[in-house]
Amino acid sequence: MNVIGFIFARGGSKGIPRKNLRCLAGKPLIGYSIETAFQSKYVRRVVVSTEDEEIARVARQFGAEVPFMRPPELATDLAPEWLAWQHAVRMISQSPGAEKMDVFVSLPATAPLRSSEDVDACIDLLTASDADAVITVTEARRNPYFNMVVLDENQNARIVMADQKKISRRQDAPRVYDMTTVAYAVRPEYVLSAGGLLQGNLRAVIVPPERAIDIDTELDFYFAEFLLQRRNAGSAGNCTGRRI
Repeated sequence: MNVIGFIFARGGSKGIPRKNLRCLAGKPLIGYSIETAFQSKYVRRVVVSTEDEEIARVARQFGAEVPFMRPPELATDLAPEWLAWQHAVRMISQSPGAEKMDVFVSLPATAPLRSSEDVDACIDLLTASDADAVITVTEARRNPYFNMVVLDENQNARIVMADQKKISRRQDAPRVYDMTTVAYAVRPEYVLSAGGLLQGNLRAVIVPPERAIDIDTELDFYFAEFLLQRRNAGSAGNCTGRRI
C-alpha cells in the first residue's frame, strides 16, 4: 500500500499562539506527530501542509517532507481544513512521478500522546472494510441521555436526549463517544469527491483517553505535558537543541 501521513499545521493559532511550535516536554509540538507517523508500519511518507516557513523548517528537521506550501487562503481561521486536505491530495497526486495514493492519513499536531498502534489500527480497519473513512473516538465523560442539558431563554434546563424510559444511572444510558484528533484514515478519492468528513460511511477505532488529549487551550497543554513527563520519566528533552 502507498500510505501517506499528512500533518496540517497552520502558523496562526488564537488559543495558544504559535501552538504547533510550542515546546512540550522538551520537543516542538509538531515533532510528536511526525515521529509517530514514522513509527507506523504502513506510512511510507510524512508530508506537512503549512503556509508558515518556520513550521516548514522545523518539520524538515524532524524528517518530514514539505513539498508544497499551503495557500494562505486555506490557512485562515475560517477556512475548513477539509479544503486543505483536498489541496494536499491534489498536490501529491499531480507531482512528477507520483504513485497512486491508497490511503490518506491525517495526524493533527494537537494530539501528541497518540501511539503508532492507534494509527495502524485506523489503516487496518479502513483497508479491511468498505468505509470511506476511519476516525478515532474515546468514550465520553458526559452523556446526553443522562447528565447533559440544554437551557432555554429562561434558563430552564432539560436533558439533551430524552429517552422513553427514565434513566437514573449513567451505566443504563446508551454509550456515546467523543471524536478525537488522534488519527483519520481516509480513502483519497473520498477526500476529493465529498464535501466533508462526516458525509460518508464512517468506522471508528476506540482509543484510551490518555492518548486522546487534543491541545486547544493552555489547560490542555499542561495536562499533556504532565502525562508526557510521567511517560518519559527519567529522560530529558531539550527544545533548544533544535533550531526553531
